[in-house]
Amino acid sequence: MTDATDILLFSYGTLQLESVQLSSFGRRLDGEPDAMTGYARTMVEITDPDVLAASGERFHPIVSPSGDPSDEVGGTVFRITADELAAADRYEVADYTRVQVRLKSGRDAWVYVKA
Repeated sequence: MTDATDILLFSYGTLQLESVQLSSFGRRLDGEPDAMTGYARTMVEITDPDVLAASGERFHPIVSPSGDPSDEVGGTVFRITADELAAADRYEVADYTRVQVRLKSGRDAWVYVKA
């Protein structure tokens, strides 16, 4: 299968919205609950018109390392393709950067954190 969905992407924010998934990936993603530890969640104002149109939200959550291993940010882990990861990169604005983290479940996944 050429579009094997073997990349894990963790979302704690708008990538969990069906409207964002349909506009970014052309499909609804299947995911499982998970969490990232050692991070804290705040909000960032979004001004990109395409992102605003897809999410319908002016303020999006953003996470950064907290230095406290007991801090936890819940979300959803999705299996996606390399093309879908590139689409997610295009969706996220410059406030975010993509890094790989070890989730609470022990799985390694890509996630967008504060740049």
